[in-house]
Amino acid sequence: MTPFLTSTTMTPARVRLLHQDQAPLAVRAYFSRGDPGPIAASLAHLPDLMPQALSFLGGALGGAWLPVRTKELVILRVSALAGCRYCTAAHTVVALDNGLTREQVRGLRGEVPHTDVLTDPQDLAVVAWSDAVHAGGEADLAKARELIGRYHDDGAVVELTVCATATLMLNRYATSLALPISDETLARLAHERLPA
Repeated sequence: MTPFLTSTTMTPARVRLLHQDQAPLAVRAYFSRGDPGPIAASLAHLPDLMPQALSFLGGALGGAWLPVRTKELVILRVSALAGCRYCTAAHTVVALDNGLTREQVRGLRGEVPHTDVLTDPQDLAVVAWSDAVHAGGEADLAKARELIGRYHDDGAVVELTVCATATLMLNRYATSLALPISDETLARLAHERLPA
């Protein structure tokens, strides 16, 4: 896995992150509660696309039928495998807030073997599916599909796959634009003694 950068080596965002007074009128509502975060602040450059993109990401990554904890297994694992510093940092905090332990998070991030810290067979099946979707190889997908099928029906497998592939898309987006990690997230990671 790609080693994580320290906060002293952060690259400035490669595009201007818009503030409410700079955003097109059509998307200013997204700024009504303050800073909407770098994803929305960058998407504001495309006011015709922003609502659909944020709606899709919210649906793909947010709660649906599967528990948030299960989705965080997918999001954090795929983000770490993809080397996305922004998503890995943000979802480390979300995973911790949704029932994963610090050591489980370290396993998902590839800092320790995940099989040493995740013992639930369903969790291991979700991680195996996430790894296979990330890698994209037919043999890996076939083997992981058999395993995930022991615990999840077709609808859940589709939801896990949408979550993993939407995460990959967002990983490429955040990495390409060098989206900055919030000070709050950096502080929480420091408190948890986890690298950003």
